[in-house]
Formats: sequence, C-alpha cells, structure tokens
Amino acid sequence: MSTMSLQQIKQRFGIIGNAPQLNRALEVAIQVAPTDISVLVTGESGTGKEIIPQVIHQLSTRKHNEYIAVNCGAIPEGTIDSELFGHEKGSFTGATGSRQGYFEVADGGTIFLDEVAELPMQTQVRLLRVLETGEFIRVGSSKVIKTNVRVVAATNENIQHAIQSGKFREDLLYRLSTVPISLPPLRQRQDDIYLLFRKFASDFAEKYRMPAVKLTPDAVEVLNAYHWPGNIRQLKNLVEQISVIEQERDINGTCLQSYLPQAEDFSPVIVGVQEAKIDERELMYKFLFDMKNDLNELKKLVVELLNHQGDFNLSHDQAAMVNRLYHDINLGEQRILPSAQIKSEPVKPVVYGEPDTEDYELHEDVQESLSLEDREKELIQKALDKHRGRRKYAAEELGISERTLYRKIKEYDIQG
Repeated sequence: MSTMSLQQIKQRFGIIGNAPQLNRALEVAIQVAPTDISVLVTGESGTGKEIIPQVIHQLSTRKHNEYIAVNCGAIPEGTIDSELFGHEKGSFTGATGSRQGYFEVADGGTIFLDEVAELPMQTQVRLLRVLETGEFIRVGSSKVIKTNVRVVAATNENIQHAIQSGKFREDLLYRLSTVPISLPPLRQRQDDIYLLFRKFASDFAEKYRMPAVKLTPDAVEVLNAYHWPGNIRQLKNLVEQISVIEQERDINGTCLQSYLPQAEDFSPVIVGVQEAKIDERELMYKFLFDMKNDLNELKKLVVELLNHQGDFNLSHDQAAMVNRLYHDINLGEQRILPSAQIKSEPVKPVVYGEPDTEDYELHEDVQESLSLEDREKELIQKALDKHRGRRKYAAEELGISERTLYRKIKEYDIQG
C-alpha cells in the first residue's frame, strides 16, 4: 500500500491541495505507516490533523483492526482513565460492571489521541507505561493487561511551553513524538485556499441540492488575502453559510467580506501594530473619563479665582496643578500658564476685570476647556457612527463596558 503515489493517497482520503508543507507531511505519514513508530501530529486548530492518523492506519498492517479516535479534551478528568484503560465493577461510584477501555478494545489496531496535551498528569503516567511496556491496569484492578496498540497523537498547543509550565511530561513527549509531523496553517497554503473553497462549494451544493456558489475575481482576492485563523474548519463553515444564505450564486468581494470578521487584518506583523494602537487608544479614553475628579478640583480653583475681582496670588502647588490640568484638558495644545507663574516665589497677581487683557483671554480658554462632558459625548457619538450603532463594538472601541456605554447614552440622550 505504501507504494501508492501521493496523488492517489490524496484522492483516496479526499485531501485537497499541493502546498509543499502538506505534501511533506503526507510523505512522512506514508513512510512511517508500515512501522509501529509513535507519531505526534502538530498544527493549529482546524488544519485537518485528524486525517494523518487515518492515512497511517489505512496504509499499515493494522488496517483490518480497530481504529479509535479519542478527543482527550472532551472527556472529564474524573473518567478519562476509565475511558482509556477500563475499570472493574465497584471501582468507583456508578461502576455497576466491568468495562474495557480503548487500549483494550483497540488491541492490534490504532488509537488516535487528539488534544493529547489536555490529558491529566496521572493519565500521562499511565500512557507512558503503555508506550514503554505495552502494559496497563484497569481502574480498581491489580491485574496487568497486555496490549499491542499503535498510538498517534495530535495537539495544537506548543508542547515545549506546556512542559515548561508543568502541564505535560517531557518523557512522554519523547515517547509520543518518535516521528513528528507538522501540518501548515491555511495562510501558508495560498494556492490551496481557492481549491478548497470550490471543493466545499461543490459538496454543499450536492448536500442542499442547489447550484454551487462561485467567486468573482475580486472575491478570490479577498479570499486569498484573509488570514484564516480558524484554518480549513473556518473556511468550510464560511462556504456553508454562503451556500445556504445567499440567493445569488455569484459571490463578489463585498459580499464575501461581509462574512469575515470585521476590522481585522490577521497579518502577523500588522496584528502586533494594531494591538498596540488599540491599547494606546483605550488608555487615552480611560484617561479622559477618569480625569473628571481632577477636573472638578480645577473647576473649584477657577471659581475661587473668579470670585476675587482684585489681586489673587496662586501658590506654587496651585499654579502647578492649573498648569498641568490645563495642559491635559487641551490634549497637548501649547496654551499653558506663563512659566513665571510656577516658580516657588510669590507670583505676580492675576487681575480679572479688563475684557481685553491677556489674562482675560487665558481665563476664557480655561472656561472653554472645562466641558469634558461635551468631549465625552462627542467621542461616544463618533464611535457609534463608526460602528453603525452597534454598541458592542463601540464600547470596545472606547475601551469601556457595554453597561457603561448604555448608561452614558441614556445620560447624554445620544441617538444611535
């Protein structure tokens, strides 16, 4: 069976694509299939890791025996040992009879352990013993059972990080990954994306008995430019949505874009830049909203100044606070109190009274800048307009909770 060509293997298992990384993964799987070597398949979620153990099993001498796929992350920690290794009657509450585990049922066959990094530590110890000696013990028993099982494991986690954090045993990694196979993410298979789209479109057309959807040239560009964080699984889900929802069978770029997460450019380089900008913007908005306390203090000081029509000497701390708050409120504008007024010695009296004096103009500037509520209302309105009234995204843009946004909208009677 291992003499089959790569193309024949793809046709038999329904594998679409010609990316070099994909071809390499399949070639390694074909080479190790006739052996009993343990294999660890790595790759992001949704890359199709489950197809590799199927290829290995079907091309091996074990193909006529059991093939069992186990999602280790879907089985509760309290029952995983029983599922894998079986249990004896009365070994725990609810164990009304003896039960064979997967390693016993699959004797002579293959077990695929998906999400193997999710296994509890005590289960990892049991698995390590099976891999080293071919022996295990049922839960609640002392009898050693022999098994001859080929183990293929898969994970989308960084195993080295899991080992460093104490989540995964290093010795188990070496036993599992005698031969590692890595599947590439969809974004690294540019030429395969459109091929997969057409395959899924054909499959869903047959399933739902309707003409297959087709992409216009601009839609193909959108398809290939997208990052596909969910990989093949996400692409398949998108094609099914479009096939069922859209009445038109010719899908243009605008239509396709509406099915992709909004305002996201998943390029690895751009992601970091965007996140940095978002963090900076959120900090700015939070700063503006939290600055009200300082602003109230400034208002009190200004009122006190206005109540004195004669001379009024500002202390060093008062002048410094006015200078700082006035600069902050104006968001960096270079209209600040004269530097002479923040010296430690008594300052020159500030006289309010003559409307054409420089001091009066400074007073007017301060008064205009005190309406933070107007700025806050304006920012909220802009965020709502930007996201077409969708309050969830507007709240994320502003860096506040939806509950706070709702309260602000009601408080300011904002329409949107």
